[in-house]
Amino acid sequence: MKKIKFIYTPKHASWLNMAEIGINIMDRQCTGGRINSKEKLTSEVKKWNKDRNKKKCKIEWKFTKQDADKKLSKHYVS
Repeated sequence: MKKIKFIYTPKHASWLNMAEIGINIMDRQCTGGRINSKEKLTSEVKKWNKDRNKKKCKIEWKFTKQDADKKLSKHYVS
Protein backbone atom coordinates (compact mmCIF):
# COMPACT_ATOMS: atom_id res chain seq x y z
CA MET A 1 0.00 0.00 0.00
CA LYS A 2 2.99 2.33 0.44
CA LYS A 3 3.49 2.37 -3.35
CA ILE A 4 0.01 3.69 -4.10
CA LYS A 5 -0.28 7.44 -4.53
CA PHE A 6 -3.70 8.92 -5.31
CA ILE A 7 -3.65 11.81 -7.78
CA TYR A 8 -6.91 13.45 -8.75
CA THR A 9 -7.20 14.08 -12.48
CA PRO A 10 -10.01 14.72 -14.95
CA LYS A 11 -12.26 11.69 -15.41
CA HIS A 12 -11.72 11.75 -19.17
CA ALA A 13 -7.98 11.02 -18.89
CA SER A 14 -7.23 7.80 -20.78
CA TRP A 15 -4.62 6.52 -18.31
CA LEU A 16 -7.19 6.93 -15.56
CA ASN A 17 -9.55 4.71 -17.52
CA MET A 18 -6.82 2.04 -17.67
CA ALA A 19 -6.27 2.36 -13.91
CA GLU A 20 -10.00 1.94 -13.32
CA ILE A 21 -10.01 -1.17 -15.52
CA GLY A 22 -7.06 -2.58 -13.54
CA ILE A 23 -8.73 -1.88 -10.21
CA ASN A 24 -11.96 -3.48 -11.44
CA ILE A 25 -10.07 -6.62 -12.50
CA MET A 26 -8.30 -6.74 -9.13
CA ASP A 27 -11.63 -6.37 -7.34
CA ARG A 28 -13.23 -9.22 -9.31
CA GLN A 29 -10.24 -11.57 -9.09
CA CYS A 30 -8.78 -10.75 -5.70
CA THR A 31 -10.45 -8.31 -3.33
CA GLY A 32 -14.16 -8.69 -4.12
CA GLY A 33 -14.97 -10.47 -0.88
CA ARG A 34 -14.62 -9.34 2.70
CA ILE A 35 -11.02 -9.08 3.86
CA ASN A 36 -10.81 -8.54 7.59
CA SER A 37 -7.27 -7.23 8.03
CA LYS A 38 -4.74 -4.99 6.36
CA GLU A 39 -2.19 -7.82 6.49
CA LYS A 40 -4.54 -10.21 4.67
CA LEU A 41 -5.33 -7.54 2.06
CA THR A 42 -1.64 -6.86 1.48
CA SER A 43 -0.88 -10.56 1.18
CA GLU A 44 -3.75 -11.23 -1.26
CA VAL A 45 -2.91 -8.27 -3.48
CA LYS A 46 0.78 -9.23 -3.57
CA LYS A 47 -0.10 -12.79 -4.62
CA TRP A 48 -2.55 -11.55 -7.23
CA ASN A 49 -0.05 -9.01 -8.60
CA LYS A 50 2.76 -11.58 -8.75
CA ASP A 51 0.51 -13.97 -10.69
CA ARG A 52 -0.59 -11.23 -13.15
CA ASN A 53 3.03 -10.21 -13.71
CA LYS A 54 4.04 -13.84 -14.26
CA LYS A 55 1.29 -14.22 -16.86
CA LYS A 56 2.31 -10.85 -18.41
CA CYS A 57 -1.28 -9.64 -18.33
CA LYS A 58 -1.93 -6.39 -20.19
CA ILE A 59 -4.80 -4.07 -20.95
CA GLU A 60 -5.44 -3.79 -24.67
CA TRP A 61 -6.01 -0.07 -25.12
CA LYS A 62 -7.78 0.85 -28.35
CA PHE A 63 -7.99 4.65 -28.07
CA THR A 64 -5.64 5.93 -30.77
CA LYS A 65 -3.97 9.27 -31.42
CA GLN A 66 -6.43 9.76 -34.26
CA ASP A 67 -9.33 9.17 -31.85
CA ALA A 68 -7.85 11.73 -29.46
CA ASP A 69 -7.34 14.27 -32.26
CA LYS A 70 -10.97 13.86 -33.37
CA LYS A 71 -12.36 14.08 -29.84
CA LEU A 72 -10.16 16.97 -28.67
CA SER A 73 -9.86 19.03 -31.87
CA LYS A 74 -12.32 21.63 -30.56
CA HIS A 75 -9.78 22.48 -27.84
CA TYR A 76 -6.85 23.05 -30.20
CA VAL A 77 -5.68 26.60 -30.82
CA SER A 78 -5.16 27.52 -34.48
